[in-house]
Amino acid sequence: MNITLITVGRIKEKYLQDAIAEYSKRLSKYCTLSIIECPDEPTKENASDTQIQTVLEKEGERILQKIPQDKDVYITALAINGKQYDSPALSDHMQDLMLRGNSHLVYIIGGSWGLSPAVLARANEKLSFSKLTFPHQLMRVILLEQIYRCFRIMKHEPYHK
Repeated sequence: MNITLITVGRIKEKYLQDAIAEYSKRLSKYCTLSIIECPDEPTKENASDTQIQTVLEKEGERILQKIPQDKDVYITALAINGKQYDSPALSDHMQDLMLRGNSHLVYIIGGSWGLSPAVLARANEKLSFSKLTFPHQLMRVILLEQIYRCFRIMKHEPYHK
């Protein structure tokens, strides 16, 4: 099983780097994980709608170039309006994808402004962890933890609730 995270921006905070490294290490028992970072597009705090659309388009082009071209790839975009699962249901969903022959799962995390319409259209599904907004850097840790939890559930291994 291959899992790829395509993300916008770099992780600068050491505590987040450490958490990502820890979950990456834990996941190595279950899958081959790769994390691809696309540069974020500089933008002003008070950017206009037109400037935000330009940022989304540029970041979206970078993301789309990084999507693997494997025939067995399944793409999930993290989006606030996506489908929400609890952890057992997400684990069942991942297992079902694998059983249907999707041996490469790709998760896409956008930048500060989210994901472009082109990236959302390319995804097989949209996934939301909450109606709340999380920093995209922290979302990387949350996603890795949930993927790890899914594998533990699939393998009937203990994991705290």
